Amino acid sequence: MTEELSACPECDALYRKRRLNRGETARCPRCGARLYGRARLGPDQMLGLVTGALLTFIIANAYPIVVMQVQGVSNSATLSGSILTLWSEGRRLMAVLVFATTQLFPLLDLVAMTALLSVAVRTRRGGVRRPGWFAPLLRFLQSMRPWGMTEVFMLGVLVALVKLSNMAHVLPGVALWAFGALTIMLAAILSFDLRSLWDEAES
Repeated sequence: MTEELSACPECDALYRKRRLNRGETARCPRCGARLYGRARLGPDQMLGLVTGALLTFIIANAYPIVVMQVQGVSNSATLSGSILTLWSEGRRLMAVLVFATTQLFPLLDLVAMTALLSVAVRTRRGGVRRPGWFAPLLRFLQSMRPWGMTEVFMLGVLVALVKLSNMAHVLPGVALWAFGALTIMLAAILSFDLRSLWDEAES
């Protein structure tokens, strides 16, 4: 019965859930707050987007972000190398924060989304029941999402490039373009309502 009802997060009014079309949102008629919605993209399409984001994430961490040329000497920097440099220089808290917000949490988000979407796709196609870990993983992902800050990192890199351009010849690396694409992909993935996955896995 509780899965058929939805409580307004603002005024606590209780409503019976209705089947929505893609892209539709149900709102509370009393206060106008958002009750629930159905994403524009289905689980199959989102799974393709998440898979593409995972591949882009690997590229972004495998290649240099920038290549700097100073007096004929070239130096390249990768994100992993920068984190190791911070650690070796004694800035260990900063290294841990950069690693967690730009690598660990985004990777966990993408892996968890892959698992959840795979279950939703399988249940829709074959009527397979949700596994026991589906709900805990869904709640874990919901609580972890605010810690992924790839877009903040991307903004910081762009500001640093502008400042470094006055002192050296800076060439954007493959990873910089990959991080730009990843930021756009993550924005689309993070806009996906995780609560709709529960309904998608049932329908």
